[in-house]
Amino acid sequence: MTENSHTPTSGDADSVRELVEVPAIEVISRAAVMLMSSAAEKLGLSDEDPDNSPYRDLDEARRIITALAGLITSSLEYLGPHAGPLRDGLQALQRAFREASSHPDEPGKGPGEKYTGPVY
Repeated sequence: MTENSHTPTSGDADSVRELVEVPAIEVISRAAVMLMSSAAEKLGLSDEDPDNSPYRDLDEARRIITALAGLITSSLEYLGPHAGPLRDGLQALQRAFREASSHPDEPGKGPGEKYTGPVY
């Protein structure tokens, strides 16, 4: 086997088998948490002063929050006890986006609000 070979190693095969065994609810929840973390970073919330964060990018945050809203809204029936905390996190990000915007969107027009309804 050469260094450039694309044949999976036994470690790669183990990773694939493990993913197959992960329940759908866990995959959905992990994806939602990753999107939440990314949105928080893009809103600058990981810095002491979010307004001056070098990572702040509201355009990117809008896209991520909208994707998160679509995922959570379309998966509600499967989320069970995870639904409440995920929706609360989404709403917190939507409010943080509104607060961070120099010209806030009208209620119902913010990121993901076409899926969740207006967030105030």
